[in-house]
Amino acid sequence: MFELDYEQMIFLDAEWLAEGGVAEAYVEEILPRLIEYVDNPVEIHEVNTGETERYDEKAIYSVASEGDIYQIYGPELDDDEGQTWGRAAHALFAIVNRQLQDQDVKLYAVNGGNDLGGFFLTAEQYEGAKKVLQNKSNWPYVVNLEHPSYGQHFP
Repeated sequence: MFELDYEQMIFLDAEWLAEGGVAEAYVEEILPRLIEYVDNPVEIHEVNTGETERYDEKAIYSVASEGDIYQIYGPELDDDEGQTWGRAAHALFAIVNRQLQDQDVKLYAVNGGNDLGGFFLTAEQYEGAKKVLQNKSNWPYVVNLEHPSYGQHFP
């Protein structure tokens, strides 16, 4: 029976991602493992006019890769209930999983918020983890933009 090896979890902290950490997380945490599956990983470019002052109503933070732009925060975006955290997590996972579309693995999220982590799993490992983990909120998931769950399973 498959069990998640939490020693292999990539710690990502959605708050850190939303505060300008998407590119850094990609380079420092994701790339060392992504290169096992992808020969030429894509680059991520950031636009961050707020530095660490994301609560400045004029601040903008977005990431871009391969022509796709992911807005994390900005004057026109809702910032209630951790939405910037969800958008930042979605951006990172979407960029990685697009690169893995022809592979037999995906980057799945576990937990959320400050405890957000990721695992590279095959579909078989994903299904195995769901069978072993009794609490649905502990299941790995594909991050999406559906607020408030962003893809996370809730009991």
